[in-house]
Amino acid sequence: MSELKIYNSLSKQKEVFIPLTPGHVGMYVCGPTVSGESHLGHARPYVTFDVVYRYLTYLGYKVRYVRNITDAGHFEEEGREAEDKISSKAVLEKLEPMELVQKYTNLFHWAMLQFNCIPPSIEPTATGHIVEQIEMIKKLIADGYAYEKNGSVYFDVKKYAANYDYGKLSGRKIEELLENTRELEGQEEKNNPADFALWKAAPPQHIMRWQSPWGEGFPGWHIECSAMSTKYLGKQFDIHGGGMDLMFPHHESEIAQSTICNHVAPVRYWMHNNMITINGRKMGKSYNNVIKLTELFSGTHPLLSQAFHPMVVRFFILQSHYRSTLDFSNEALQASEKGLKRLWEAYENLKRIKERSGELNETAGDQELDAKVNKLVDEFAEFMNDDFNTAKVLANMFELAPVINSIKDRVTDIKSLSTATFNKLQEQFKLYIEDIFGLKAVSAADNDKLKAVMQLIIDIRREARSRKDFVTSDKIRNQLAAIGIILKDEKDGSVTWNIN
Repeated sequence: MSELKIYNSLSKQKEVFIPLTPGHVGMYVCGPTVSGESHLGHARPYVTFDVVYRYLTYLGYKVRYVRNITDAGHFEEEGREAEDKISSKAVLEKLEPMELVQKYTNLFHWAMLQFNCIPPSIEPTATGHIVEQIEMIKKLIADGYAYEKNGSVYFDVKKYAANYDYGKLSGRKIEELLENTRELEGQEEKNNPADFALWKAAPPQHIMRWQSPWGEGFPGWHIECSAMSTKYLGKQFDIHGGGMDLMFPHHESEIAQSTICNHVAPVRYWMHNNMITINGRKMGKSYNNVIKLTELFSGTHPLLSQAFHPMVVRFFILQSHYRSTLDFSNEALQASEKGLKRLWEAYENLKRIKERSGELNETAGDQELDAKVNKLVDEFAEFMNDDFNTAKVLANMFELAPVINSIKDRVTDIKSLSTATFNKLQEQFKLYIEDIFGLKAVSAADNDKLKAVMQLIIDIRREARSRKDFVTSDKIRNQLAAIGIILKDEKDGSVTWNIN
């Protein structure tokens, strides 16, 4: 078997994967900000790194997979006013911040279950690690790379860049950052516009706040991942994953913070999945093309022609290499729906043919076909070891499907393949389609059940918006409870979700 190679976003090239500790892998993936429902764009990184997790485990590594939940923090996004999304959304939904967090964390977990994603080994929260973040900030101040202003603390990017290569991951130049960073309201207290918040003083109206050496406040966005990755994976670990949109400022800031605190570059291999576009356009609220996962599963978004099962979406994601742009359209999803059905039928046919394996011989009756099947199957591992190329593996599976179907229909004699080749075909098909790619069969019953659940959710939302004294009917409550969704009604008509 060939060596596993990973494209390292830091070095901009494929590198042979050599873990820090033989037989063990530490992997950190940036998790969701639970201020709202997860959408189509969130599906890609979590499906991608679920497959990475599965494949590393198959290779025999003991993997510690850490994926955080961002439930607090000062978010600094390029060209936009910084804000605490949790606190802002809690006010809008008239919920306590932790009620809001629980509601959307549950919905996220439910969606990951539908995608058949394996839960991470550890799922730490930002609010559960305030102490660790404060300690890291104190260290950065002591080392001279952070400064306090009016109860807020900022990382000194200019000083860091004088000694380290700030911008190497994202390709940004420090001179351009210092020159072109927009001056936004409320950031005049920074020494330089490019400096980022480690801790923010909480104004009187701010709901989420904690005591710190600098007064009451709340953490910045970037510091949480540095604090939690260090705690659970050590000062340096193997793989850090996330979407390309996180390269700057989030991951660039992580590198800076962790390097100063731990005196070593934090990550050996940076992995970034590319974005999902919709009909060629970037997904964004201004385009009205942000499709929530519940809308995707129910077909209720205006851009959707139908509902799409989570397995179809997972299959759609795996049909492209994770570093390539993936363009979403109804036609592309419909093609994936047909493709998954065709591939799964071939897989079922392969299982049926096993009953006739007694007819096989050690020597293949058709040497050319036998060699072709062997080559296509052997390339599964070769493609996965080449930076997790799921698209090429699936292409080979589609090439094998007509061979399988032909043997099943007795058009091709089963004796055309040797016993060893047939056994390899069967074992590897199961291994990849189920264990590594995490795919499942999609039946009409599955689709109907999911559509029914989504319709119930839609009905509940509609009623909750129209009636201030809304109380969910026992019928709806019982139907949802049967599939693990527990509702708690609020007097103002909002609904808190608890999805088991």
